[in-house]
Amino acid sequence: MASDDEKRRKALTVGPAGPSYEVGYRKPPATTRFKPGQSGNPRGRPKGRTNKPKPPALNEERMKSILLQEAYRTIKVNEGAGQISVPMAQAVIRSLAVNAVKGNQRAQRLFTELLFTTERENKRLHDEFLDVAINYKIEWERELARRERLGITGGEEPLPHPDHVVINVRTGEISIKGPATKEEKARYDLFAKGKVEFTAELEELEQLLIDEPQYREQILADIEHTKKMLDLVKRVIPD
Repeated sequence: MASDDEKRRKALTVGPAGPSYEVGYRKPPATTRFKPGQSGNPRGRPKGRTNKPKPPALNEERMKSILLQEAYRTIKVNEGAGQISVPMAQAVIRSLAVNAVKGNQRAQRLFTELLFTTERENKRLHDEFLDVAINYKIEWERELARRERLGITGGEEPLPHPDHVVINVRTGEISIKGPATKEEKARYDLFAKGKVEFTAELEELEQLLIDEPQYREQILADIEHTKKMLDLVKRVIPD
């Protein structure tokens, strides 16, 4: 006679739909089986709440780009009897300065702070550039002197050349009188070659004017043309 445990075990393995259905691997009880047209999770998340796109966030770089576009967008402002076009940033600063002149204390304080900050930053950048220019000129002058002393040739050529870096120690002004890149160097060399050729040609024409006075009119025209070409070259490579 079967025990009570065996009876209960048999009741669990037999589905209510029929005595021949056995519950087991890939055979769930009939009461929990999938039914067509009925959700397997009726209390789950409602439809339409998943995979909805989020609006794109404005990251820091995009915001900077938008700010700069607005700052330098051209607008028209009143100027005297008419209007002029200026960047938005300039119009804002102008309005701030006008209010400061009219006695607005907040505008006066803000304008003074902006001016002080700008002047201080400009001086800092200028001092850094001056220091770099002085060190560059000194170091390359020493290096070129060392090469000349030891007879070293074919080394790296400095761009700009230290002779072309002109520093006014009284005013702190810095100017570069020669090429600073390979492209500029190629153009500079072309003009330098032209300067030598035009100078030599001018000397020959002046001598020819003495030797062959019968062609004076033609020679004078050639001299005038050569002088014009030489003046153009000297704008790039002065004496």
